[in-house]
Amino acid sequence: MQNTPDNIQEAKDKASETAQEAKDKASETAQDVKDKASDVASDVKDKASDVKDKVSDTLQSAKDKISDTIKDAKDKLPEVTPTPPGLKAQTSANDLKARLEWGEPAFTIIDVRDRNTFNDGHIMGAMPMPMEELVDRVKSALEVSRDIYVYGETDEQTATAADQLRAAGFVQVAELKGGLPGWKAIGGPTEGISESRTPAGADDYNVVSRLKDQAE
Repeated sequence: MQNTPDNIQEAKDKASETAQEAKDKASETAQDVKDKASDVASDVKDKASDVKDKVSDTLQSAKDKISDTIKDAKDKLPEVTPTPPGLKAQTSANDLKARLEWGEPAFTIIDVRDRNTFNDGHIMGAMPMPMEELVDRVKSALEVSRDIYVYGETDEQTATAADQLRAAGFVQVAELKGGLPGWKAIGGPTEGISESRTPAGADDYNVVSRLKDQAE
């Protein structure tokens, strides 16, 4: 076949078309590969995000369970913190002494015996308010919400004084059972003329012996 200018040009055109087709196919293949790679990367990212979320949820769930378990355990624990005794309608010398030892100042001890008896000896810190002037004096000296411990010559006198105070509006009133003798039996501090002159006895520091003597 004779190579004429037309044949040469036609061969060039075909070669150019073939090259362009090859280039287009290469470009399409490259784009396909790029798109697939992008899709794979996106899938991996999404899956990684899902795994991260699941791990986060699992950790949070574990933390919540641990927190709930600790709270339940604390709630089931018994109260181990010691607390001072509260005020009761009828109380013992031991209860009053325990409250004093706890350093609770927000209460008043009232002695309703006559003045001479009070001066002779009384619970340390007690206020003298004889029965005949009890209500008038306590109204002028104390708030009705005040915690009051009252004692007299006998438990009957103590109960009468407590009833008068409650009738006057004082609701936080405790009758000190045993009065001054009961207080002295457990070694509670006292003051007064006779108390300051009384020498220490053999059993002054033996609380068990004093309580036994009082019971007899």
